[in-house]
Amino acid sequence: MRRNGPDPLAAEHLRLFRNYEAMDLGWFWATDAEGRIAYISEGAARSLGVTGDALIGRDLISLFKNANEEADVERRRTMPFQMARQARFDAIPLLVDIVGEERWWALSGQPTRDSRGSFGGYLGHSVDVTREQRAAHESNRLAMYDPLTGLPNRRRMSTLLDSTIAAFRNQQRPCALMLIDLDRFKAINDSLGHPVGDALLKQVAERLSTIVGNSEQIARMGGDEFQVILPDAHNRVGIFDLANRIIESLSHPYMINGSRCLIGASIGIAVSPFDASTSDELVRNADLALYAAKGAGRGRARFFSADLLQAAEDRRLLEHDLIDALSKGELAVHYQPIVGARSEEVTGFEALLRWNHPKRGRISPAIFIPIAEDANLIPQLGEWTLRQACIDAAKWPGELRVAVNVSPIQFASEALPAIVMSALANSGLAPERLELEITESVFLEDGSETDARFAALKRLGVRLALDDFGTGYSSLGYLKTAPFDKIKIDQSFVRGTTEEGARNQAIIAAIVALANALGMETTAEGIESFDQLETMRKLNVSHIQGFLYSRAVASEELATHFKDGKWVIQPQGPARQRHIRHTTFRKVGVIHDNHYYPAVLKNVSASGALIDGIVDVPEGTQFVVDLGEGQMAVATVRRSMNQQQGIEFEQPLVEDANGVLTTRHRVSPKLITEAGLQHQGHNLVAKTGEGGLSMPAFHTVTEWNGIEV
Repeated sequence: MRRNGPDPLAAEHLRLFRNYEAMDLGWFWATDAEGRIAYISEGAARSLGVTGDALIGRDLISLFKNANEEADVERRRTMPFQMARQARFDAIPLLVDIVGEERWWALSGQPTRDSRGSFGGYLGHSVDVTREQRAAHESNRLAMYDPLTGLPNRRRMSTLLDSTIAAFRNQQRPCALMLIDLDRFKAINDSLGHPVGDALLKQVAERLSTIVGNSEQIARMGGDEFQVILPDAHNRVGIFDLANRIIESLSHPYMINGSRCLIGASIGIAVSPFDASTSDELVRNADLALYAAKGAGRGRARFFSADLLQAAEDRRLLEHDLIDALSKGELAVHYQPIVGARSEEVTGFEALLRWNHPKRGRISPAIFIPIAEDANLIPQLGEWTLRQACIDAAKWPGELRVAVNVSPIQFASEALPAIVMSALANSGLAPERLELEITESVFLEDGSETDARFAALKRLGVRLALDDFGTGYSSLGYLKTAPFDKIKIDQSFVRGTTEEGARNQAIIAAIVALANALGMETTAEGIESFDQLETMRKLNVSHIQGFLYSRAVASEELATHFKDGKWVIQPQGPARQRHIRHTTFRKVGVIHDNHYYPAVLKNVSASGALIDGIVDVPEGTQFVVDLGEGQMAVATVRRSMNQQQGIEFEQPLVEDANGVLTTRHRVSPKLITEAGLQHQGHNLVAKTGEGGLSMPAFHTVTEWNGIEV
């Protein structure tokens, strides 16, 4: 039997309820059957900047903000759904704006029903879960974003690419993918340190975001590789233009902690659904395009094409064949002579690996060496070459030396001194007749280990040569401590020594003086002409290596060249250095005496070209070559062979930022028109009834009014 009067238990419940609200541990709410607020704790109302009475009658969901992220949007959709179901829900986090600060409240609700079972609304409770939500957001950000650059990472980009391609598939909407690889980044990271490398990557990310416009479309995939997704990219010209703008921007100098850093970028592009139907295929094909762009000289963009798949398959097959090439006896060592610069007597040979494929014939080292690097075959091939070279050299007369290249991978191995000692012992070759050629990149490894490796090799009595000096991470510091016997001057320095105004001679003279002061010999590589040879002699280089004397010779042929144990070679080759010629096949125009002749450019170098299409032009004839897009060059015919002419440019071509040969100036359309020519496509033709373009007039146009590139 219950007594009349207030229920002491209900009063206690109310007191606990009020105390809970006062301590801001949470707040309570209630709605009617339509979801309108019937009660809300006064503390919650105050945090929203109003009173509790002001919120009575408002829709509960209206208190919460629209969210941006997909998961948050989904949570906001869940609340009305749960309330419409008239079912219980627990701890649904929702975003609320409290006096300008975003906070998270987790709502729980229990439906109420009257005695007849009719739904009467919700009784609910909420707590502040901002700290937990921010921690979850940060964890999600770390899982989906690169902590260094703030860009999406590989995981997020993969999810975005999958969802984009799936959404676009039925409508056949295109989605382009760019893979961006930074050129020369590793050199900066290794030489200046990881802090500089990290700062450089941040600036790269900022430049990419500026050009692309939406950083959510850009991802750092790790290392120095980035991805860009371009949804609805219909215009390939526009995609290519964007890629070139990215390359140009990323190639501008960076200033980091007082250091001026220069890098470049190569880009591979693939577009779905034309190049691939799945995200995995799209990434693979963009990667193949990137590989092709880097193989074409870096600093350029390349679209995927079906032939790249075939090239990749060929490369895969070659890799399999290369693995078995040693056991099948397909590899051989050839030897290129190294001669005394004054005596022209052979003092030794450089050992060069050659591969004679049973079906494809001779495979260029430029093809199979990168394959060997990717397949981790360099240590195996390097050791075999070393052992074979020692065996062959032991049969040579006199004190002829053999030089063997040692890759950075081989040099880093603790087993290298033992391998060298074994090769010497098994062949019987005197240690001083073996010369190991080592590139500067070995100095990027741990200094103490590098010094220990040098010391171990010198204890064996072998000679050490610094290969490709000046092309890597050149430092006078390691020349002071590393026990080198020779410096090899890279052919990139040799190639420019005979050009007017080139600084290469001064650089080589300094290298020779440094080597002499340290008691070292010097070898100039890549000598192909007599003017290069005379320049090297004038600069006191001690040894010469190059096609002017001999190409690499098979081991079995060497014996035929020795006379009385010696081989003196008479140089044979062109009198003057020729620029590297690039094979091409494109239409150009030739302008002469008010006539425009169509022709085909067969090959081109900085100094000249071979053109096809004009019959029996006398040697000495001078004309203007229209290379297209305002590029016009005066040229003189030096060799005439029926319908082909070898021409020499009056002003050498130069390389642009992408390594493409171009004229130094470009002629504007206005000046071309004033000179009596008009455009036809990308080329020029003489206007009907008007005078031709005289050479003096052309010189005036190009030299004083052109646009320098």
